[in-house]
Amino acid sequence: MINWANFVSQMFNGLVLGALLALISSGLTIIYGTLGVLNLAHGAMFMLGGYAGYVAYTYTESFVLAVIAGSLFVMVAGVVMERVIIRHFYGRPDEDQLLVTFGIGICLVEIVRFFFGSLSLTVPAPKIFTGITSLGFMFYPTYRLALVGIIAVALLALFLVLYRTRIGMIVRAGIEDSVMVGSLGINVYRVFMIVFGIGAMAAGFAGIVNAPVVSLTPDMGEAILVQTFVVVVIGGVGSFPGAILGGLIAGEIISITSMINPGYAYVMLFAAMTLVLLLRPHGLLGAQSRG
Repeated sequence: MINWANFVSQMFNGLVLGALLALISSGLTIIYGTLGVLNLAHGAMFMLGGYAGYVAYTYTESFVLAVIAGSLFVMVAGVVMERVIIRHFYGRPDEDQLLVTFGIGICLVEIVRFFFGSLSLTVPAPKIFTGITSLGFMFYPTYRLALVGIIAVALLALFLVLYRTRIGMIVRAGIEDSVMVGSLGINVYRVFMIVFGIGAMAAGFAGIVNAPVVSLTPDMGEAILVQTFVVVVIGGVGSFPGAILGGLIAGEIISITSMINPGYAYVMLFAAMTLVLLLRPHGLLGAQSRG
């Protein structure tokens, strides 16, 4: 039965999911916007961050250290992936890039499955955020509320990197015209490596902070990857603000539709994407073209 309490609760669930999708999508959209690579291994990076954080938590029993370790591990993995494999595919057809990143994603999933098995694993929330919080008109899990704040801080940090630092200026210039950046004498490949590492770290960070909400499984990145690509399309490829807006829209669509009929959650999500493509082919906040 749908009532006001259920509706508000689902709105909050949509906000949590939307913030998570915004964070993951921001990493994916800056990778594609700067490098021109559709990274189908991005969902596996999300999963890898969760498992790396799980290992760190097992040894330290500190959630903060688990988040730091998980994020840094995935960032390093992203840098190694870019330097060893992805770099050789920048000039190759899009189909080759899709196949190699898809293959990398499968390899990462199977490696994790080999070491950890297929059973789900859990990471407990920090003690300070356990239990439920009264919002006056409803009770809501404390960690889910905290998660919105944690992701907001992470998105703010990404924003400051992209819009208040020299490397961010180069990244945004590369999104607009990577050839121009190279002609200015800037080491484009070093920038590409940093961008790929930052994008991977965003996915890994999301994976570990979401672990107390959703159990870890090797295949957990598949569904999130599909949702993330939809978010990027809705918000606009290469647009950081678009990733945030698209993530919030997608999260609310999935959550509210699930309250009415869970079977139509993805249907409505793809319907929204189709509508956006019909009205604004480059996304809500996307640029007209990528140089």
